[in-house]
Amino acid sequence: MTTSPRPTVHVKRIGPTLTPDRSRVLMRPFHPTGEDGERRIVARVMGLPDGEVTRLLGQVLGEFEDRHEQVEQLFRNRFIQIRDYLENVAVLSPERQALIGSCFTHEYSPESAALFNPSIVSHPDQTGLPQGALRFILSLRATGEGHISSIAFRTGTVSAQNRIALTPPVPFVTEPDRVPNAAYEKPLFARKLQEAGVQNDFCRRVLDQLPEAFILDDLRRVLAAERRQADPTDATVDRAARGILLLAESNYEVCFSPGSRVTQRVLFPSTSSQSNGIEDARFVRFRNDDGRITYYATCTAYDGKIILPQLLETPDFLHFKFSTLNGPAVQNKGMALFPRKINGRYAMLSRQDDENILLMFSDNIHFWHTPEVLLPPAQPWEFVKIGNGGSPIETEAGWLVLSHGVGPMRKYCLGAFLLDLADPTRVLGRLREPLLAPNEAEREGYVPNVVYTCGALLHGREIIIPYAMSDYATSFATVSLDELLSALE
Repeated sequence: MTTSPRPTVHVKRIGPTLTPDRSRVLMRPFHPTGEDGERRIVARVMGLPDGEVTRLLGQVLGEFEDRHEQVEQLFRNRFIQIRDYLENVAVLSPERQALIGSCFTHEYSPESAALFNPSIVSHPDQTGLPQGALRFILSLRATGEGHISSIAFRTGTVSAQNRIALTPPVPFVTEPDRVPNAAYEKPLFARKLQEAGVQNDFCRRVLDQLPEAFILDDLRRVLAAERRQADPTDATVDRAARGILLLAESNYEVCFSPGSRVTQRVLFPSTSSQSNGIEDARFVRFRNDDGRITYYATCTAYDGKIILPQLLETPDFLHFKFSTLNGPAVQNKGMALFPRKINGRYAMLSRQDDENILLMFSDNIHFWHTPEVLLPPAQPWEFVKIGNGGSPIETEAGWLVLSHGVGPMRKYCLGAFLLDLADPTRVLGRLREPLLAPNEAEREGYVPNVVYTCGALLHGREIIIPYAMSDYATSFATVSLDELLSALE
């Protein structure tokens, strides 16, 4: 008895291709030599006569003000940030403040090395489009000097004929401001501390003094008071205090200027746990039980040694909330949230063991406990390991999941599988051959022989797949939903 071959799936590479744009630069804090060196730098500027200060500042502004917005104000803001570390600084003119600030500022090109690992979701604003078109937001992993990764954005449209048109990005890029006095929920914070193993009498005393909703200043004040009263030789107090503060600083909110464009915005690492980057955001348009839409993204913070999975939340791509994910199932990379609850529970794909795709459920989006293996590697092109290619896509036939497989010579290919809508622990179908493999034009890059995606988009009966090429650049492909489902069922 012979089995009939499965239908052929035709994937079309349609472009356009996004390559790193080194001209898009951020103004970032620069730390030249430590506090003693900083004082010497300030002393040199303080020794300049007023006329020379005005001349030098004019020279710096002339060189950089066409590359950034509000350059002089940024310099003064930077002066304010370092002023507390400097002694005997008298009242200074705005020009001298700005010149000092410029000595502690530098340009950073967030995508100078690579622009890759894309994720795509429909834009919150779908007004003013031709019939059948869809506006989208593309998130990308941007990598610059020091291999530090941040999250960058592009926007564009998919036409009724499934053609991609990218909106030209704004030349200026900007970071968000921290939301001042962002509130923490004490029960959630206490549970996160417990999950992280930070729990002793010192922690309980600190928590007892905090209100049900507290801010970071409240926490710092109580921590300082409790440490003064604690035994200075008790090492557990110092460890607990550091753990409490690290958790608080890893859960934070930021907001971009309402007048900024999506393509201007860059989420750059801003905590110690992110010091080496924010990697591989997998965005999903999540429909809550009450019909509200929230955009979530799972990503990983990396400090050069430890990977910390995080949850990113935004209603509008202006205001973002970073949260730690907790529980024994929160490990490794590649977590991807389903776009709605299933049977009243959140569902997530993951890869705790760096080999298989796992599935887990939770009543609380912040805590994950019991993953189960959903798919092990099966075909030669995925013998080394497999992982998800973004959040599942809901179709009438089931949850469609793009995957990636790693085979001989660490070659990455895209695959696909189908899960039951009501019970996603049931695998309904799986591609035997890669959906997309690197061709000759895509093999060269920072990491050769790789195609990779962090999320696709259903547009009508077509799947729009943004994909990275060898960890360097990003392009687009499409595949017919009907063809793909026929090959999977």
